[in-house]
Amino acid sequence: MSSEWNGGSGPPFARDVAEPAAIPWWRVMYWSLRRELWENRSIYIAPLAVAPVALVGMVINAVHLPAKIRASAGVAPMKLHDAIQQPYDAVAGLLMVTTLLVAVVYSLDALYGERRDRSILFWKSLPVSDTTTVLAKASIPIVILPLLGFVVTVVLQLIMALISSAILAASGLSVAAFWEQLAFGRMSLLLLYHLIAVHGLSWAPFFGWMLLVSAWARRAPFVWALLPPIAIAIVEKIAFNTSHFGAMLGSRLSGSESVATGAPGRMPMNPMTTHITAGRFLGAPGFWIGLVLTALFLAAAVRLRRYQVPN
Repeated sequence: MSSEWNGGSGPPFARDVAEPAAIPWWRVMYWSLRRELWENRSIYIAPLAVAPVALVGMVINAVHLPAKIRASAGVAPMKLHDAIQQPYDAVAGLLMVTTLLVAVVYSLDALYGERRDRSILFWKSLPVSDTTTVLAKASIPIVILPLLGFVVTVVLQLIMALISSAILAASGLSVAAFWEQLAFGRMSLLLLYHLIAVHGLSWAPFFGWMLLVSAWARRAPFVWALLPPIAIAIVEKIAFNTSHFGAMLGSRLSGSESVATGAPGRMPMNPMTTHITAGRFLGAPGFWIGLVLTALFLAAAVRLRRYQVPN
């Protein structure tokens, strides 16, 4: 009788049981990223908390903008541009420092924290691979935070530009000349390029290293992340009296291969002095070496997480 119920083969009702559908990888990655944002609210709270402070400073600066423009009348165009550009550079720099601090703290705690609070036992029970988990965590400092910093910065700068335009119009000064000097579109494009090239791709090996340390360290991941580079630099200096390793780290941190500035000390999104050099950046051997190191660090972090237990 069971064969009749089931079409003549197999156990009763076997054909009524549907096999679980495979979840697409992009959907698993999406929810893994959502998980990181849910669990680590400082990722977006910190930049949003800094934004009002920066806006207050920018508004105060805008009140004095008409006097600055009148004082710059008849001087070199670069000085007039600097008078207009300075507060926009300042707010961009403030948001960069904020997102960098958040990225460092997050990366060092990303895999260490889930062992410390034993939540790794719960997350490993879900159908999410260690590779997906580590890649989702790596995406936060390399992709999400630079893009979030860009959006917050551009919104702040746009609000400031509109406020400055209103103040200049009320003072009888040319708003069109102000926007021409500001070059808002090019300034935003340069900022996006800088954040992706430097804060994302150039610094990816550092974040990969911090995630590896976070997956390995039983205690104090911040200390373990710093000790090996410091030790290598000291040994090189004592043994060979050179500082190539430190210079290499400094060059990558500064992103010297990603942008070409026409004047030293200029902000990397200054339209008057900065030029996009994507070909030079992508063609540099250091860029590809950095990506290989990042991949190796993340692969090691995946393997460590696979066999790690709560602290």
